[in-house]
Amino acid sequence: MGMDFSTLRSLISRFCAGEENCVDTRTVYIGHKEPPPGAEAFIQQRFPDNRIVSSKYTFWNFVPKNMFEQFRRVANFYFLIIFLVQLIIDTPTSPITSGLPLFFVIIVTAIKQGYEDWLRHKADNAVNLCPVHVVQHGRVVRTQSRKLRVGDVVHVKQDETFPCDLILLSSSRDDGTCYVTTASLDGESSHKTYHAVQDTKAYKTEKEVACIHATIDCEQPQPDLYKFRGNINIYMGNEPVSRSLASQNLLLRGATLKNTEYIFGVAIYTGMESKMALNYQSKSQKRSAVEKSMNAYLVVYLCILISKAVINTVLKYVWQADPNKDEPWYNEKTETERQRHILIRAFTDFLAFMVLFNYIIPVSMYVTVEMQKFLGSYFIMWDDEMLDEELGERAVVNTSDLNEELGQVEYVFTDKTGTLTENNMEFIECCVDGTVYEPDAICNGQVMPGAADIDMIDTSPGPQARERAELFFRALCLCHTVQVKEEETVDGIKHGIHQGKSSSFYISSSPDEVALVEGMKRLGFTYLRLKDGQMEILNRDDEVERFELLEVLTFDSVRRRMSVIVRSSTGELYLFCKGADSSIFPRVISGKVEQVKARVEHNAVEGLRTLCVAYRPLSPEQYEQVCHLLTRAKLEFQDQDKLVAEAYDLIERDLILLGATAVEDRLQEKAADTIESLHKAGMKVWVLTGDKMETAAATCYASKLFRRSTQILELTTKRTEEQSLHDVLFELKRTVLRHYGTMPRDISSGLSSEYADYGLIIDGATLSAVMRPNQEDSNSGNYKEIFLEICRNCSAVLCCRMAPLQKAQIVKMIKTSKEHPITLAIGDGANDVSMILEAHVGIGIMGKEGRQAVRNSDYAIPKFKHLKKMLLVHGHYYYIRISELVQYFFYKNVCFIFPQFLYQFFCGFSQQPLYDTAYLTLYNISFTSLPILLYSLMEQHINMDILKKDPSLYRDIAKNSLLTWPIFIYWTVLGVYDAIVMFFGAYFLFDNTTFTSNGQMFGNWTFGTLVFTVLVFTVTFKLALDTHYWTWINHFVIWGSLVFFVVFSLLWGGIIWPFLNYQRMYYVFMQMLSSGPAWLSIILLITASLLPDVVKKVFWRALWPTTTERIQNADKLYKGQLSEFTPLEALQPPPKAGGQRRGSANQRNAANPRRSDTPNKKVMLTRWQRTTDYCTFTPFLRLSEGSRRSKLGNAYSRAGPETSV
Repeated sequence: MGMDFSTLRSLISRFCAGEENCVDTRTVYIGHKEPPPGAEAFIQQRFPDNRIVSSKYTFWNFVPKNMFEQFRRVANFYFLIIFLVQLIIDTPTSPITSGLPLFFVIIVTAIKQGYEDWLRHKADNAVNLCPVHVVQHGRVVRTQSRKLRVGDVVHVKQDETFPCDLILLSSSRDDGTCYVTTASLDGESSHKTYHAVQDTKAYKTEKEVACIHATIDCEQPQPDLYKFRGNINIYMGNEPVSRSLASQNLLLRGATLKNTEYIFGVAIYTGMESKMALNYQSKSQKRSAVEKSMNAYLVVYLCILISKAVINTVLKYVWQADPNKDEPWYNEKTETERQRHILIRAFTDFLAFMVLFNYIIPVSMYVTVEMQKFLGSYFIMWDDEMLDEELGERAVVNTSDLNEELGQVEYVFTDKTGTLTENNMEFIECCVDGTVYEPDAICNGQVMPGAADIDMIDTSPGPQARERAELFFRALCLCHTVQVKEEETVDGIKHGIHQGKSSSFYISSSPDEVALVEGMKRLGFTYLRLKDGQMEILNRDDEVERFELLEVLTFDSVRRRMSVIVRSSTGELYLFCKGADSSIFPRVISGKVEQVKARVEHNAVEGLRTLCVAYRPLSPEQYEQVCHLLTRAKLEFQDQDKLVAEAYDLIERDLILLGATAVEDRLQEKAADTIESLHKAGMKVWVLTGDKMETAAATCYASKLFRRSTQILELTTKRTEEQSLHDVLFELKRTVLRHYGTMPRDISSGLSSEYADYGLIIDGATLSAVMRPNQEDSNSGNYKEIFLEICRNCSAVLCCRMAPLQKAQIVKMIKTSKEHPITLAIGDGANDVSMILEAHVGIGIMGKEGRQAVRNSDYAIPKFKHLKKMLLVHGHYYYIRISELVQYFFYKNVCFIFPQFLYQFFCGFSQQPLYDTAYLTLYNISFTSLPILLYSLMEQHINMDILKKDPSLYRDIAKNSLLTWPIFIYWTVLGVYDAIVMFFGAYFLFDNTTFTSNGQMFGNWTFGTLVFTVLVFTVTFKLALDTHYWTWINHFVIWGSLVFFVVFSLLWGGIIWPFLNYQRMYYVFMQMLSSGPAWLSIILLITASLLPDVVKKVFWRALWPTTTERIQNADKLYKGQLSEFTPLEALQPPPKAGGQRRGSANQRNAANPRRSDTPNKKVMLTRWQRTTDYCTFTPFLRLSEGSRRSKLGNAYSRAGPETSV
């Protein structure tokens, strides 16, 4: 059912390739009514139902599909083959030794993946079965979401989520508008205004809506949230009325209806064709870099295994070529064996040797790795420092397979709204003609403590200045799209309550506007309401002023300003305009421009969001011209946007500057400190947001993504309109390479903050152009590669106005670049799901925008600040632990199997095992598995506090540095050396010698037991030497495993033997221990095996110590208290007295989290290159608490010759 999936795939691929001008359309019949005869042909198209499917398996395909996926893993497939060989031919060992561990791994993994998919089915059903209301035959009928069809008329009430993509037909509001939050789609939690179709907005009841006779022609579904084209044909009389439809008429699935009682809309995109679903990526299996290294090592050891089997097979037949050695009496062939072809016999012997040596690749390693990942994930969930008491939430691990990947991250892609910021705007100050007005802290209607006794406005300016200031305040009270909500609760949270009294609450599509209107309220001018086209203001004298709202010139990202035209009660006409300084100053003809510009620049340096305010008095004749321009532009359906923009441009001219405002977007607690730590750890941080460029850039400055010295490079639509994309890209490339061209890659890649001078800003439209294959100019080269080269040489990148799928494209582009870096994506909304699924590691934040990101992520954390510990501590530990686990497992199995290989040279290549079957089975399962498992769960090679305070230690493990080929070869050579020492040591020490008091000689099982005893003790002591973090559990497990081996051997050889079918191990272990030379040999061989590794470690640590080893030595010197004296602080001079050094962002937030609580600005005298300069520092490079600005005047304090900025 539904449209052909190949068509859907082609649509998506065409959009991703930049072919947005898709000609395919669909016709939707509203209410499933046929058009009147003669109007148009009735062609009933088939569309998918409204089901959302995110699960991977069904009940019927789970077993075959899961088995296929599991046996695609090289290790699982290899062990399956070995198991089948053991079943088919006569091999030296039992099939149980390979089969049981393999089936245990398969069953456990299948249960785990089945449970995860069951949770996805459960989440899908919760969505698909939720109730929705549909208009049928003039009545509202309740049905399930999954049963919705294209063409159904849907009734949605306030605070409900839209069940599919709808065209707005009418709303409870008289003007046909409704207000919507799209937080789960694009991350913006502000209210947005959508408009009903002009000819249907009057239909308010279900009976009236059921009478609508119309069809909609629109484009086929495509993932861009911000684009929609179509038209509606309404059959009202003889001639159908046609109206164009745009994105302002389209309500998207996942958005929520706000501040509107109800709406009626017609479904046009349902289920997996909705824009939200098209922006979701399918959930693929992620594999860590460590797992890839394990598979590479597996292939190497598989080659070693095959070569061993081939060598032994060849040498066996060479040895048997001598007739005297071919058939000794103890190994005489049967008649069947003699008649078998030599190639068949050789192949059978080859398989037998493969089985004998197959323990070099132990399936138990994969079992141990799975257990380590599963159990290790609980350390994240149990971490009290990652508990958010406000939310009552802990960190959650959805996928434990990627724990070690947290220690390998090179790129961090983060959302902005709700991730870096709280999306909570705060009015800081306003400047009118050079005079600064600064109220106390206002935050969403909540007055900060201690503000009641402060005089909000300085009354010292003269009457003219006061009149100008009041005009400025009126302008901000009128020039906005804010709505007033009278109720006490919004979204279930009480608002607008001051001193126990209920009052109005402001909501808007822009949180900046709310902050400005609330700021004006504190400055004495209160916006009351918009009623019957009249905007009402309560002035400082408690008088209500009314202004008739005539026109609203809405904000857009190209103009970067908005305007209103109002008529006062005295009949005067005004145009009030507010916008970015770059869009206002060129249009100003009078006013105190220089004073205001200086204040704007000052606030911009502080990272505040600034807006300029201007006005223009209009005569009646000028207003008539304005009306004529706007009416003519809005009636044009062709190029309507262009004509409206030209009309706005003509109207917003000859302005008189009034002043400017400064608003701060509240960062999440310790967000700046976290980003700074990630930079120091060598990670590049990119911000991918659907927000406006100006908003996002201000946040980047506040969060220290962009520093004060960062040179910003813009790759935006505005710039590509002035220059061609080709010229802009090559100019930016020349700019960055001029500085970085002569530097080594590791420096220019942004690992060193000293050289990180460039920051790049790109918007979604330009990114589409960059990603599109260029066909116009063959000489232009590959834009994508040039863009990547620019990004590599920038310390930080900001991507704004991103659609969700574009976020995933950015992550994929970096992920698949030639360096193949490890990527991490973090976000809190449904719009972040695509990039979370695309990145190597996806982290969801438990924010206010639903749980879609958390549900689809690999890990979930309450706040952005918890990312610091997750990567720098947990990620570091996980990688250290599992890298040691992998190398150690291969090492101990080389030690285990190589003596078996050497033993074949002394037993006629007869496939005789060196060790008893019990030892072969239990070596990896019992004797040596628990110590390394505990090590991989508990080891802390460096104190946790040091890792948090010195992020640069993260670089020591970057790029999978502990699982490189040289280290792998070292462990393998060490294993071979130990095996040779064990085997030949025992062989030469016991050659032609009697050992027991009664003259008995040791047999082959005693010899094998001696080698095995040395082996178990050697590999266990090796792990003990590598352990830095000792607890009673370590001691218990390491020494306990050796005691268990001894006790088991005594029981196996002396007590359990009567119950066995064979008695070859009877009293062997006790007989060996009764010999003094055997004891001496065990001690000597263990010492000889461990000595080279110990000597190497001692000399390397003394002569060429790593940073980690230096810290370990220092920590021992300070007796575990080194965390109080971190390496970075030890290398830096102590801070000057008097608090002149800047506190970090987390200190600022912890000590005094609100900037406006301490409004006094301070100017700091700083010496740069031995010259004196007065520099006003930014809030994200905040002064310490003792050096805040004072209301009494500017205080100057002198810093040292070098001040860290």
